[in-house]
Amino acid sequence: MITEHAILPVIAGRESDFEAAFDTARHIISAIPGFRGLTLSRSIESPSEYLLLVDWDTLDDHTIGFRTSESYQQWKALLHEFYEPFPVVEHFELVSEVSPTA
Repeated sequence: MITEHAILPVIAGRESDFEAAFDTARHIISAIPGFRGLTLSRSIESPSEYLLLVDWDTLDDHTIGFRTSESYQQWKALLHEFYEPFPVVEHFELVSEVSPTA
């Protein structure tokens, strides 16, 4: 499994519109083969910044399966107008994990 990481710099004043559009877009991405789940978090210190974490089975599920699909064109049409500048996307593999003990 890999995790896609993106800081989404949303244009100030458009946060509510972005969140509404994302609510629609999440249904698009969740239907893609290899999608495992996502979280979208809003920064407390910088309320126009969001952290998107998407879990995929493989890197190709994201970079080829999603990014070259018609579904990505729908995702792009819904969300890309909100970003300034355009987000940098990186992919991570889990190295270590700690869970609370009982």
